[in-house]
This record gives sequence, C-alpha cells and structure tokens, in this order.
Amino acid sequence: MAKATIHLLAPSRVVLNSATTSGEGQFEIDPAPCGRHLIAASGGGFAEIRQAVSLTPGQTADVRLALSLVPLEETITVSAEAGAVETAGRVAQQVTVISRSAISERVRTSLIDIAESEPGISPQRTSSSMASFFVRGLTGKNVAVYRDGFRYTTSAQRGGVSTFQNLVEPAFLDSAEFLRGPNSAQYGSDSLGGAVNLLSAFPLAQDRRWSGEAAAQFDYAAAAPGGHVQGAFNGRRFSAVATLAARRANTIRAGGGLDSRAAVTRFFGLPSSVFGERLPDTAFTQYGGSAHAQYRVDPRQHVTFHYERSQQDGGKRYDQLLGGDGNLIADLRNLMLDFGYVRYQRFEAGPFDQVSGGISYNAQREERVNQGGQGNPLGTISHQYERTRAWGANFLAEKRIATHYASVGGEGYREDVAAPSFTYAPRTGAFTNVRGRIPDGARYYSHGLYAQDNWTPWTRLRLSGSVRFGGASYRSAAPRDSLAANAVTGRGGATVRLLEGVSVRAYLSRGFRAPNITDLGTLGLQGNGAFEAAVADLAGRGAAIGSTADDRAVDVGRKVEAIRPETMTNYEAGFLLERQQIRASFTAFRMDLGNTIISQTLLLPPGAVGQRLGDQIISRQLPSGAVFVPISTGPVLVRANYFGARLRGVEQSLRVKVNRNWTFNEHLTWIHARDELTGLPPDIEPGVPALLIHPSVLYTPSGRRVWVEAYATLADRQSRLPSIALADRRTGARRTRTNIADFFANGARVRGLVVDGRLVPTGETLEQVQNRVLGPAAAAPLFTAVPGYAVFGVRAGLPLGEHADLMADVSNITDRSYRGVGWGMDGAGRSLTLRLRRRF
Repeated sequence: MAKATIHLLAPSRVVLNSATTSGEGQFEIDPAPCGRHLIAASGGGFAEIRQAVSLTPGQTADVRLALSLVPLEETITVSAEAGAVETAGRVAQQVTVISRSAISERVRTSLIDIAESEPGISPQRTSSSMASFFVRGLTGKNVAVYRDGFRYTTSAQRGGVSTFQNLVEPAFLDSAEFLRGPNSAQYGSDSLGGAVNLLSAFPLAQDRRWSGEAAAQFDYAAAAPGGHVQGAFNGRRFSAVATLAARRANTIRAGGGLDSRAAVTRFFGLPSSVFGERLPDTAFTQYGGSAHAQYRVDPRQHVTFHYERSQQDGGKRYDQLLGGDGNLIADLRNLMLDFGYVRYQRFEAGPFDQVSGGISYNAQREERVNQGGQGNPLGTISHQYERTRAWGANFLAEKRIATHYASVGGEGYREDVAAPSFTYAPRTGAFTNVRGRIPDGARYYSHGLYAQDNWTPWTRLRLSGSVRFGGASYRSAAPRDSLAANAVTGRGGATVRLLEGVSVRAYLSRGFRAPNITDLGTLGLQGNGAFEAAVADLAGRGAAIGSTADDRAVDVGRKVEAIRPETMTNYEAGFLLERQQIRASFTAFRMDLGNTIISQTLLLPPGAVGQRLGDQIISRQLPSGAVFVPISTGPVLVRANYFGARLRGVEQSLRVKVNRNWTFNEHLTWIHARDELTGLPPDIEPGVPALLIHPSVLYTPSGRRVWVEAYATLADRQSRLPSIALADRRTGARRTRTNIADFFANGARVRGLVVDGRLVPTGETLEQVQNRVLGPAAAAPLFTAVPGYAVFGVRAGLPLGEHADLMADVSNITDRSYRGVGWGMDGAGRSLTLRLRRRF
C-alpha cells in the first residue's frame, strides 16, 4: 500500500524513526538502533497494526506488514520483560494486552470497564466512581499498577479497592497490559496477583505536523455525557500530544431498576425502588488533562516528558448510604491526581545497547467525610484528609550477547503522607482533632535492584529468568512505629515450540509483599465498611485476634502482634496453538500465599465500652470481646498474619475465524481458593470471583469498515464466600436485630420511611420487621452466595467517511440484575452507549 505511515518504536514507546511507503508499499528505516522494538503501520483508513522486530548490528531486518479494515487483536507486550518488545505468545508469563481501539469500545463511564471480557482479569466496582482490577482472584493491595513503567500504586492504598485507579482517563491511554501472576522480580512489592501497566498515548502521524481527534459519548444507564479533545504536533525533533477529557455520570439505573443489597432491602426486605429506579448518591463528575512529549536530541538520545492531572468531584460511597448501611453522609471529596515523569534514553551507550533512567512524581489527594449510626443525624461526622506524595526514580541497561538479551535495572520510591483529621459533633457543635485513618507524617520507602536474561539457545526454545533484591521501610511518629523488610525474589520460565504454531510453556515465580502504610497504620473505615484498628494503636490493651471477621468470632489464643511480609509462590504451565484460522491457549496455575495478611475481628478485655479508637468511641462490646463503633455496622477488625492460602485456577482463550466475515472468541477464568489450615475460603478481601466465561461473535463484512459484535458475560454462582465477605455489606450484607433497630430509628425515620413508630410501606412496627426479616435468628446474612448471571450485549462500529466513526453499544439487553464479588452496587441495567469520533 502506498503512502502508509511506518514508525519504529522503542519499548518505552519513544518514536525512534519513521518512514512512508512507496508506490509499491515498500519502506526503509535507517538509522535504526539495535534491540527489540515495535513497528507500527497505519494509513488509508485502515486500522493500525503493530509487530515486534529484533534488530542486530550490521544486519537488515525484513518486515512484512498487512493492514486490515478492522482492528486486529493486540498481541505485543512491552511489560512482561524489562526493556523488551515481544509477541505475547513467546513470553513465559501470561499477558493480557488491551489495545486503544478496545479501550475506546468498552469504556462507558470509567477506566474499570476495560477489564471486562478478558481471561484472568475482571472488574471490582466498589462504587460508581471507585474500582480496582481483579487479577487472578486478587485485587487492591495485591495488584501493582504502573504508568509507563513508573509506579502508580502508593503504600496508602486500601486493602480491597484502589481509590485513584479510575482517575486515569481512558483517553490518555494507548493500551493497557495485565501481567497475570506474581512478578515481584520486576515489579516489586504488591504484585502478588499480578501487575498492570497503563501506557500513554503518543503522537504518531508523520504525513502532517498537526493532527488530533474529538469525541463525544453518552451512556443511558448512568445518564452520562462525556468526551475528549486531543491534539498532536509532529516535528523533526519534537513531538507532543495533549488531551482534555471530561464526563458527568448521573445517578445509575441498575438491572431491573433494583439494587439487591440496598439498605431498605437488607434491613426491611423492601425493594430499592421505594426510592425510585435510579440509585441515589451514585453521580459524580470527572475531568482532567494530560501532556506527553518526546524530544530527539540526536538519533541515539531521546527524552520523554509526561504530566497528567485528573479530578473527581461529587463522588459518594453509595454502599455506605442507601446502598448498604443507610448512613446520611459518605462523601468522597476532591479526589485529585498529579502524575508526571521525565525519562532519558540513550542507544549504543558504551558497552550497552541501550540505557534509560527517569524520575517521577505522584500526588494523590482525597478527603472523606463520614457519619455513621445508620442514619443518625446527631452522629459524629469525621473529616479525613489524605495526601500522599511519592517521588521515584528508575533505571535500566540492556545488552545483547550472542543469543542472550541481558539487562539490569532498579527503582526506588519515597512516599510522604499528610493526614490531618478532625470530627464534628452536631449535638454540641464541638470540633476535635483526632488520629486519621493513616498516621499523619508517615513516611514509606520502597526499593529494588534486579537482573534479567532472556536466552534463545535454539530456535524452538526460549528461556527467561530474573532475580531481584528489594524491600521497604516505614516510619511514623504518632503512633510511634517502624518496619524494615527485605527479600530476594525471582522468576523463571521456558517456552518450547513443538511444531509450527504449537508451543508449550512453564513458569515459576515468587512474589513478595511488604506491609504498606494501610496494613501498618490504618485506624478507620475501610472499603468493605469495616472499621479497623492498627496494631500500634492497640499496644497495652490486651488485644487478641478473633477466629473470623464477623460478630461470631471467638478467642483462639492469638494475640495482636507486628505484621510480617507476605509471600507468594506461583507454578503454572500451558500451551498455545496458533494456526491461520484458530488461536487457542490454556493455562493452569497454583499460587501459594504465605503469611497472609487478613483482617479479623478485634477482641478486647471486658470494659472496653467508652474507650477511643481514632475518631470513634467504642459503643458496644460482646461477651466474646468483639467491640463496635458507631460508624460501622460490624465489629472492629484488626490485621494479622494468618497461616496461608492456596489459589488454583485455569485460564483459557479461543479464537476461531470461521470465514473471512465471521470470528468467534471465548475466554474462561476459574479460580478456587482455600485456607491451608481450615480448608474454608480464606479471608482475603473482598473474596474471589466465580467462574467467568466471555463468548463473543464478530461480523466484519468484506471490503467495508463496518463491524458488529455480539458478546456475553456468563458468571457461575459463588458459594465459597469467606467470613469477611459474608459480613461485608457489598456481598453477604449481614444484618442483626440491632442493625435493623438502628436503621429503623435513624436513617429510615429521617428519610420518611418510618412515621410514628411504623414502617410506612407495610405499617409494621420494629418488632414485626425484625421477626419478618430474621425470623427467630439474632443475625443472618442477606446472601450466603453471590448468584450467577448471564448478561448479553451487541456493539457496532460504523465509519462516517474517512475521518469520522460512530460506535453504538447496547448492553445488558435483558435488563438483568447482577453483581460481582465485592461490588458496592448492582451492575448497570439495559443501556445504550453512543460515541462519535472525528479525526483531523
């Protein structure tokens, strides 16, 4: 094809050189530094295609590229191995790559939407504005998130949710890569379930100096308008892309117009529709901008600059309000992100083929305002401000020696936390300074040095391995506490090509996770609705650890003690079949988690009522020693190392090109988790997702850029729920007679559902409601399992000339009510999402 644009990209996505094809479709890129790079080609209204290429000194690489009218599946990874571009099928670790076109097609209201329809990963939706990625059944603190190779996750991250993950605007991204399974040898602490690398969009157009696009989108289920504007400049030595994005998500309509764990359903057995079909307190506004620039000092030296700022306003924890506990205030105020970095890269640097180094800055700010008491208007209101500033640095040096690609690298991060907090008492009007969720002035360091080698001793065998020394240290003054933890981790794998298009693989890795600031210093309300106390704040109180994470916990003789690092050993094997019409892969894995850090019920000696825990006063104590505070419906928890857990699972993918117009795709993920001591589901927040199957059928008419895809998500019933999930308002939604009485007297009365001591919709008294909901029991979960579900949708893309296109997505066609493990609200109901994009 003539006049197609060709770019040679480094693993860091630096544009090394460019070319335009001749009338015969040929091109030449010279000079081209040696190493493993990426070739990208586009033009003439065709979808962009990318391919890995390996360049050696003194040799010419012959590359053949075939453009397609519709986007092809992205199979190139730059994250699995440091400093390398590889086809995903050649690396030993399993990788999911989500391309820019797939991101654009899937996102309805926020970044988490991209995790649907892939093997080994799934979304965890805590609220309409907050979410995190499940990777191999683990989420939150067990999944490390990076931006362009720099650490995005901070040590202040909560256990089962990522507050700031959705602040990364999808319009800022070129692709997202999910490494499934532990990779602490490369990504350090927190990557027990896996690691995510969110890669920024970068300027590519060569045929004109200025280019860009504008897009507008609307989603019916969330009544959410949004859009972005992106502009790019391409010069001989300098290029840049800038993006502005904004959206307003209004109140969401769940499937069937109902929310299964709403407070009125949990405590009164009434449908959530008594407050209307749309879920109150689920609206939010998000906006931000980014700038990404590259400067070519000379053909061998490149500098990359990146900065982004995002803000989220008006968000609320619906699951703490009418979505679960019935409270009146649960605000997420002024969530702000400032993230940026500068990276220098040089090729043919002395003895190395390439070296790079960079520094990063990451500031994440939030203010949470909460009032407990299940809607008590006179309850204490807590204001918890948090800002974490992280400075980081990393480096990488790579050298090819015969058939070895060897590299050494390292990274280090310093995090400083500001967390001033206070409470306001509506009854007295008094303001009181209190200890926040995490210690004000706490400091956290993390570091690591690693070496990696990829060796191809013969064409059918590829070996890879790496080793890392890394660790972390922590210090806080109030309470006085400290930690230092170090470990050596490693990974090794082999890929063997048995026949043309048939390969098998084996992979072994060891993960390490140092306790973070939340593990060590948390004293406040957590994402699962439980109030947690830190080990350091319990010194001298005779505190013990309960047997479970609910009000049934008993004393098993374990005292509260300092937390130790977690470890993970991962074993996996699988095969890949790639033929002209079919691509099939299968992986079986086992992950052994040691010294598991989990949250269990805190037990205190008798007489604890009236004692202070952070901004709360203990209001109730059970004979077992379990204590309660007004802001939470469940007992106070404390973190501790438990024995261990084992996760076994399979991941399977299939793509069959039936003919030139029809393609069938299917992905499956199954995970089983058990506590090594009891055989029960381990208390890993928020639980493990059930069997998930994602089938789809894609239709692409010959010679046209139109495409239509029918897709589905099929989820099995998850009956293996740990005690922490059964007590969690988001999953099991456990309730007691006391909970029902508190909501009856407070939240329901304030909202007009209870008048003159009777529940208005039914005319019942409190005792009648308690007996109807619980029968003779004192307490019971609303759900003992997460029901299975099947959700269907159809999406299509239609070109509107050469420079514009329209995408439509009809999701949840049957308007099914459904919810995943750990979700704080039911999934969106039947919806239509429209997106119009214009390129210029």
